[in-house]
Amino acid sequence: MLISVICPCYNEEKYIKHILDFFLSAKPDDKELLMVDGMSTDGTRKIIEEYSSKYSNIRLIDNPNKYVPFALNTAIKQAKGEYIARVDAHTEYPANYFEKCYEKSIATQADNVGGYIYSKGKTNIGKAIAIAMSTKFGVGNTEFRTEAIDAFVQTVPFGFWHKSAFKKFGYFDEEMMRNQDDEFNYRTVKLGGKIYQSSQIQSSYYVRDSYKAMAKQYYQYGVYKPLVFKKLDNAGMRLRHIIPGLFALYMISIPITFFYSPLLGFAWVLPFFLYFLLNIYFSFSQKSSFIVKLLTIPAYTLLHLTYGFGMLVGLWKWRKR
Repeated sequence: MLISVICPCYNEEKYIKHILDFFLSAKPDDKELLMVDGMSTDGTRKIIEEYSSKYSNIRLIDNPNKYVPFALNTAIKQAKGEYIARVDAHTEYPANYFEKCYEKSIATQADNVGGYIYSKGKTNIGKAIAIAMSTKFGVGNTEFRTEAIDAFVQTVPFGFWHKSAFKKFGYFDEEMMRNQDDEFNYRTVKLGGKIYQSSQIQSSYYVRDSYKAMAKQYYQYGVYKPLVFKKLDNAGMRLRHIIPGLFALYMISIPITFFYSPLLGFAWVLPFFLYFLLNIYFSFSQKSSFIVKLLTIPAYTLLHLTYGFGMLVGLWKWRKR
């Protein structure tokens, strides 16, 4: 049983070695690694080339289109394995990760299996962002970010498939610069497939270490989320997907309300104070240093607003679909 491990990457000089070393040490031995590089301009390609020159089961594949769905589809078509495992350069995996994925794939007969992500940060801001990305106040009932469970779900991170899944459900949608995994997983479920999240499959994901980088990431998530639902006739839609957009609309309405009626404006701003109190409560209920708790307050707000405004832009951008 050969497992083909796929890792899309671009300018990951700081992280790429640990993925390569993890691959070499992880079980089973019968596996290959396809590093699909979006034509990096840092030292990423040189590092991969050093490893591939020593190990015949590591290959460097060019991705001139740069974006993740192109990388995934290119690698899947070139993969020699019976099973496909996607990994991420920003993520750390336990040595038995592939073995657990294979075990659960066989046991559940699911079309895709995955697990829980521990969000981590390297700086105080990164730690605050990690908290915001791993609580229900921050990301709603996104199971793989908030709880380690054993259940059939709508989506899982990264993914582990029998290669036949791509014949049944197609490849990744190359229009989805973001959220391509959500679109593929929702499509799988819509077409009768099964996705399983296991508490025994866990990984640690290093989040962005600046508010600016996180804001860009979640804005893009927001922009492409309406396209996911439009393509799939709203399959997979949940309340948590809608709330950030409504929150963004509410924030836009506050100055407009004050313009028409200061009295109404003061009344209209009260829900924001309730939100702010909840924000403080969830920020300070976490086990972290005082400074990280303070930094979590703007992390929550920025995450919600950038995702929400992204959704509004996405609704307009994809309105003709």
